[in-house]
Amino acid sequence: MADQNFDVVVLGGGPGGYVAAIRAAQLGMKACVVERENLGGICLNWGCIPTKALLRSSEINHLLHNLKDYGFAADNIRFDLAAVVKRSRGVARQLSSGVAHLLKKNKVTVIDGHGRLAGPNTLAVEKDGKPVATLTSPNIILATGARARTLPGIEVDGKLVWSYREAMVPTAMPKSLLVIGSGAIGIEFASFYLNMGAAVTVVEVMDRVLPVEDAEISAFARKSFEKQGMKILTSASVKGLTKHADSVTATIEIAGKSQEITVDRVISAVGIVGNVEGIGLEGTKIKVDRTHVVIDEYCRTGEPGIYAIGDLCGAPWLAHKASRTTGVTINTPTGAITLLSAAGSATYQSMTVTNSAVAATDVIVLNQKSGTDKYILLVPQSPPDPSRSPTPPPEAPPQEGRWVSPSVCR
Repeated sequence: MADQNFDVVVLGGGPGGYVAAIRAAQLGMKACVVERENLGGICLNWGCIPTKALLRSSEINHLLHNLKDYGFAADNIRFDLAAVVKRSRGVARQLSSGVAHLLKKNKVTVIDGHGRLAGPNTLAVEKDGKPVATLTSPNIILATGARARTLPGIEVDGKLVWSYREAMVPTAMPKSLLVIGSGAIGIEFASFYLNMGAAVTVVEVMDRVLPVEDAEISAFARKSFEKQGMKILTSASVKGLTKHADSVTATIEIAGKSQEITVDRVISAVGIVGNVEGIGLEGTKIKVDRTHVVIDEYCRTGEPGIYAIGDLCGAPWLAHKASRTTGVTINTPTGAITLLSAAGSATYQSMTVTNSAVAATDVIVLNQKSGTDKYILLVPQSPPDPSRSPTPPPEAPPQEGRWVSPSVCR
């Protein structure tokens, strides 16, 4: 077992962790990343990137079945689901390999294993239950990310009830599907499966889909989805699931009345919880609030020398927000680091991408938040207005409906 000392040790190799380590190395610090699974985190491997690859395939399938709208005709249109999934996984692997190359290029040490705090300035790493290394550093950054939330009675079993992971790699296309939750994760999968030919029902406990977005955008998106054949139930809750051999019956309650729906598969997309378990927070001064680590405006936890960034610290759960929190600078006299939290004065953007085609137009919901302000852009695939800048400057918040080149967002 190796004992090693570093200026910065990062637990987690996702968009927050690997960027922090690279930036520290670029500033002359000896940096290390501990990652137990795939470099690039959920975003590159099981989130943003592979879902967009799937959505691209479903978009092509949708277009092929609507060729007459464009003056074309084709017979015997079909798809190879295994090939669709293989392409998506290949894109993820390629980008994960790219992260490994960047870390190597910047001379960042990468240790494969599960890390946990093991005393002041110490991180113990093990793999398959066996000790791998004991790392010491005056600066430890927790970047362990988050995972899908599970609700009682709707537990994921990997066969009939899926999380985003199972939904990403289906071995067979379900004929019918129930998606619980209409946030970014739920609505992206609903869009994918709908355009691949499944009958999709979405259940949302709030009074509208995409509830964190602007009400007008939610209404527009719902109208578009329903036009394509998606069934949407809002102000509704799933009270229970009854599993059969190869199907699931869900009991749904709306306005005090219950109804049942039987589908081939269920996707649970009811929120995110931080990965706070098993990383040694017990016995430290680090506070956890509703499964997320509490930090100040400089990403400091309650334990000296330990920082936390990204999804582990709560909403917004955005890859680029995690990267934004890793603006590492060196305090020359002490060798300590400073991290700028996106919860401070930073401005960030988020988007939900679906194949919601209305008159051959993709809908991209783009939020730009600065403090408590919120701005919404509806981005049509239409020619740009030469008089308008493609990316509005921070001091001039974008107005609703302002054109932004799709290439900027994708």
